Amino acid sequence: MILTFFLYLMNSITNSPIEQITFENQSFLIKRDDLLHKDFSGNKARKFYYYFINDFPNIETIISYGSNQSNAMYSLSVLCKLKNWKFIYYVDHIPSFLKENPQGNYRYAVENGMNIIEDKDFEKDNLHLQKNELFISEGGAVKEAQFGLKILANEITTFQKQNNIKNLKVFLPSGTGTTALFLQKYLNSKVLTCPCVGDNDYLKKQFLELESDEKLHPTIINTDKKYHFGKLYKENYLIWKKLKQQTNIEFDLLYDPIGMKTFLSLPKDKNFTYLYIHQGGLIGNETMVERYVYKYKNLI
Repeated sequence: MILTFFLYLMNSITNSPIEQITFENQSFLIKRDDLLHKDFSGNKARKFYYYFINDFPNIETIISYGSNQSNAMYSLSVLCKLKNWKFIYYVDHIPSFLKENPQGNYRYAVENGMNIIEDKDFEKDNLHLQKNELFISEGGAVKEAQFGLKILANEITTFQKQNNIKNLKVFLPSGTGTTALFLQKYLNSKVLTCPCVGDNDYLKKQFLELESDEKLHPTIINTDKKYHFGKLYKENYLIWKKLKQQTNIEFDLLYDPIGMKTFLSLPKDKNFTYLYIHQGGLIGNETMVERYVYKYKNLI
């Protein structure tokens, strides 16, 4: 039964559809990576596909770190459960409310067997890995991520050829920027992105950790202001709500409002077709919506 599910999952986490949508009177294409398998969807399915598809006979434990509601955390917990690996995950803090009322990515990752460790002084450079342990950087910012992102790039290129699209620009919001970086490596089209964590300098630094040649980097588009990761912005919730009303598609509440506002503000070249990549992350909405309801009760 596990093998059957494994094969099903392997076949369902690639080749998502591309649709035409209209939002705020702008029409563009959208790559629906949110429709990949519910347990392994979005850009995390692409980033971790290398670990999913290959055998690691000497590995027994995966170690990673990040926020206590990270999409990557949940996807890694699914991966480890399928591979029968132990999963150790470091965070700087777990709110007492979350411990007492597990929800969202945190809850599902714990249910999958994650061993979560609070350590505000955690430094990846201080880890002393054993031979049976494998470390994966925060958000899947690893060179191995390009394996699955090359497949995503090939899907886009195939669609472009099949539909005779001569000039294409691809846009997606970034956390670590790993997805945008490797898409630019494997696409002939220009890849545009914007920072949703920190600023342009932070994003450039993330690019350089994986690729030293700046000529291979995607183009960074300025956001309307600097956003603090995880902070609640009323305008972000409102655009997220509009997106659902106008497109009938649920978007991620953390990255997509910033990404979509930035994308809409871009001067559009009529000679180009624009593709927005929906990177999933919808499980995180469970806790984000609750936080918005609590802070802005009149929004719902």
